[in-house]
Amino acid sequence: MASIAAIGATSWGTTLGIILARRGHDVRLLARTDGEARALESARENARFVPGFRFPDSMRAVSDPAAALDSADVAIFAVPSQTMRRNARAVSERIPEGCVVVSASKGLEISGGGVRMSEVLADEIPEYARASICALSGPNLSGEVARGLPASTVIASRDARAAETAQAIVNSPVFRVYTNEDIIGVEFCGALKNIIALGAGICDGMKLGDNAKAAFIARGLAEVARLGVAAGANPATFSGLAGVGDLIATCSSRLSRNHYVGARLAAGERLDDILRGMASVAEGVDTTRAALDLAAQLGVEMPIAQAASDIMFGGVSAEDAVQRLMGRAPRPE
Repeated sequence: MASIAAIGATSWGTTLGIILARRGHDVRLLARTDGEARALESARENARFVPGFRFPDSMRAVSDPAAALDSADVAIFAVPSQTMRRNARAVSERIPEGCVVVSASKGLEISGGGVRMSEVLADEIPEYARASICALSGPNLSGEVARGLPASTVIASRDARAAETAQAIVNSPVFRVYTNEDIIGVEFCGALKNIIALGAGICDGMKLGDNAKAAFIARGLAEVARLGVAAGANPATFSGLAGVGDLIATCSSRLSRNHYVGARLAAGERLDDILRGMASVAEGVDTTRAALDLAAQLGVEMPIAQAASDIMFGGVSAEDAVQRLMGRAPRPE
């Protein structure tokens, strides 16, 4: 069995830790503070983010990076994208040689103008570990994964051996793992679909109907693929699990945080008020700004992302944003 360091006691970090420990792997979940680690250990569950799912015997919560990463075969970073750099820097010196480093975070760094999480990790971790960086992404709603419902995901890396190593450890009868060499595409799929999920939530919140939502998702996929390909992604990746698969799950499920935010925006609520009441992060909010910055750099048009930004940050109503999108000049598909 493998030794796993799960960096981040988030809903996804905890869920990955649970399903890996169920397979008998030795999992150490790295919490932010001693107090948080002690509370998790005492309860033997993450009552805040993954209530009702007890930690298997081979999973424990720690607060010391050395305790989490000592002899780790795989280090999985499952932290909010805007804190990835800080978290990677905090544990960098403890990553052992031979450890496969996996980003399980779906977002783009705002301060870097749309930098992907694998790029953030490459900036912060030791040089000997950079070649092994992978990205895990797919239609993986943590609540369903924790329940043991069947799901699939993708682990992408430029290093095929690193991806295959992580695949062999993470794969299980209920969590099927595929590999992919297009880490750029897989990361853009995971990050950008959250923008479209915000809009899908707005569609549902406004009760625009299934035709409108289907058209919105289809055009959204075209938009995010356009940006991803301009940044170097393989267009085929957007038709796979990390692309259309994750898009379907996130745009249709009430478990999606981004869909939830969109639905409340459609009701006329202020973004700050919505986010203040959420325990977890809706990555699409910050990713919208980062994606538009990157799109400007690459000369890519993103009308859907711009509409989402206008609603969240520009004071435009959902109704006006929809009218603007529908009123755009007709063009070939």
